[in-house]
Amino acid sequence: MALRLYDTLTKQKREFAPLDPHNVRMYVCGPTVYDFAHIGNARPVIVFDVLFRLLRHLYGESHVKYVRNITDVDDKINDRAARDYPGLPLNEAIRKVTEKTEQQFHDDVDALGCLRPTVEPRATEHIAEMRQIIEKLVAGGFAYAEQDHVLFSPAAMNAANGVLPRYGALANRTLDEMIAGARVDVAPYKRDATDFVLWKPSKPGEPSWPSPAGITTEGRPGWHIECSAMSWKHLGETFDIHGGGIDLVFPHHENEVAQTCCAFHTSRMAQTWMHNGFLQVEGEKMSKSLGNFVTIRELLATEKFGGRKWPGEVVRLTMLKTHYRSPIDWTAQALEESFENISSWHAAISPHFLSGIPGDYPPPEEVIDGLADDLNFSRVVAEMHQWARAARAGDSAAAKKLAAAADFFELRRMSWDRTLQEFVYETTVDDALRAKFDRLIEARAAARANKDWKESDRIRDELAAMGVVLKDGKDADGKPVTTWEIAR
Repeated sequence: MALRLYDTLTKQKREFAPLDPHNVRMYVCGPTVYDFAHIGNARPVIVFDVLFRLLRHLYGESHVKYVRNITDVDDKINDRAARDYPGLPLNEAIRKVTEKTEQQFHDDVDALGCLRPTVEPRATEHIAEMRQIIEKLVAGGFAYAEQDHVLFSPAAMNAANGVLPRYGALANRTLDEMIAGARVDVAPYKRDATDFVLWKPSKPGEPSWPSPAGITTEGRPGWHIECSAMSWKHLGETFDIHGGGIDLVFPHHENEVAQTCCAFHTSRMAQTWMHNGFLQVEGEKMSKSLGNFVTIRELLATEKFGGRKWPGEVVRLTMLKTHYRSPIDWTAQALEESFENISSWHAAISPHFLSGIPGDYPPPEEVIDGLADDLNFSRVVAEMHQWARAARAGDSAAAKKLAAAADFFELRRMSWDRTLQEFVYETTVDDALRAKFDRLIEARAAARANKDWKESDRIRDELAAMGVVLKDGKDADGKPVTTWEIAR
């Protein structure tokens, strides 16, 4: 089945055809590193991790390049650094904040089972590329310098002839609609209300670099130019997929398109634009003022939400069960249901494969077919429930499919806090398996009685490979006795 993805630009679900099947390229906007990532930030990370896995399956791991940036220059970072480290020079404080926050982000998304992107560029390492793009835009008449700022002119873009797209096409707005509905800054250095900043002067003590466009004072980049520069550096002038949250369509992604296409005289920046829907919490918009602001770390490590800590697998499944383009209502009940799903699946798998399924089993065709329909994970979940029912009825082939699917989505990693009994999976063992375990344990006891330690160790290892843990001890009369249990 061909992969079909919904393109925000054309408002259509289209068959995906990479520019180069041997070099499939995807860019997703990453975090601004000034604080713990919240659960809304987790949604694109998980969604595009699944797409990354699917592309690697379809085209080969070595033929897919996934870039997700780190924004490490921003007013929020500056404010956090000044607040947390008032006794340090601002630049040193900023470095401490960004390094600490980036590590927190990685720890959290690792716990959610997400693969690391192929490249994670930092904005401050791509200032040279930003300056190059800005110089190209000024030379082409799409940008201008004024009062130590460099600004992009959407009007100049729309007035140009040639292959350039219309500014506003991605967001499906006209310039007049943008002026009427957008929060635009009125500033003396702007020629038009919709002009946006590519470069601005730095305040005293802030990070600064030599400015482009003949400006003599040092400055720093605007937000939008950062992603244009990093995607160009690592993926080229045009690439296959650009992703992010729906809130980034305008102005961020619209401005990225404008900068990149005008700098390189191309009709497209990305062949396909993908955006995940909004997230709300228990029916309300998430905000600190409402007291329902929840970070990934709080879900994983505290009892703030739903009265318990939640394993990464549960958070991951809860995100995926709502289609990525639809709004999602984050509730404790949804997490409970996902917990029950994963527990049920594991219990269905365990009697057939107590030691776990090796990771070299490919995902079932049904999984790939579901994802190929614009990441339709609901279809996949329905299949997994069917396989679980069949596995519980004794179908080992269904158990194998279920385990391979769970492994593909990182839903069976057993990374739960084992001090919490409610997170210990309950497994069942049928009579045939019990009899096999007992025979092996008897054979090991005979080997130990004959002091054949090599054979005793071999049988212990065989049982361990089946997921059985042995405990040697003595009975009330002091005679050797061995008990067993399923590894947790």
